[in-house]
Amino acid sequence: MNQMTRRTFINSATAACAASWLRAEDKPAVAAGLDFPLMDFHVHLDKSTIDAVLALPQARGVKFGIVEHAGTKENKYPTVLSNDEELGRYLDMLAGKSVLCGVQAEWVDWTSGFSTAALAKLDYVLTDTMTLPGKDGRRTKLWEKDVESLVDMADKQAFMDSFVDWHVQVISKQPIDILANTSWLPAPLAADYDAFWTPARVQKVVDAAVKHRVALEISSSYKLPKLPFLKIAKAAGVKFSFGSNGRYPKMGLLDYSIAMAKELGLKRSDMFMPAPDGQKAVQRWKRP
Repeated sequence: MNQMTRRTFINSATAACAASWLRAEDKPAVAAGLDFPLMDFHVHLDKSTIDAVLALPQARGVKFGIVEHAGTKENKYPTVLSNDEELGRYLDMLAGKSVLCGVQAEWVDWTSGFSTAALAKLDYVLTDTMTLPGKDGRRTKLWEKDVESLVDMADKQAFMDSFVDWHVQVISKQPIDILANTSWLPAPLAADYDAFWTPARVQKVVDAAVKHRVALEISSSYKLPKLPFLKIAKAAGVKFSFGSNGRYPKMGLLDYSIAMAKELGLKRSDMFMPAPDGQKAVQRWKRP
């Protein structure tokens, strides 16, 4: 597809998701003690459909942000958006629905197939640090059962230091709005979460998030980050988002996120909201 045709396709896609979301008449329920509407920015359609999912937000008093995986086809998921045309069809499918439209970026090269103009039609981009360069340099999913054979964890403290550096790289080297599944650890380290997430390591991630205007997700699926991590983040002025990482029908279930928000005393000013056009991360970002 030539450049003119591609631009015409993108411009014709009915992808004004934020506008349709803001026009929705139903108002999100406000949890007792919180002064902001509840939003689940981490909802996957996967084997469900948008029409099936749309019955849930009103019933749960939660606004949904839908995300689809985006990146090169080397990323192995049922659906991976890899170019402007695929992104345009995804946005067109969600246009006019009372949802926000996002993607879950995969790996650090995920922007390579997309124009900035196409990415700017999204309301936000989230990603996580759960895929890491393995021993052979290739992308490795840290939740795989044989992860210790794929990633060097012989010295767990040394691995943790490199994992924190990976967090900083993910936050600083690409145009993202939300770091999802924040502070998640692979199984060989998870039982010692408090020992591995030292204040100094937390601060390093938090400082990167503040510098690059990246919100940290309070994940109700993983019940992370834990409160000490969150307290450091709040003190530094981090913005937060809520996420269920939900698949149908487990979407918009935000009990842990709400509990942590109450514990921290989070206010509307502490919460992530999609940036207006012209100020989105993908628009501020300078391609290498």
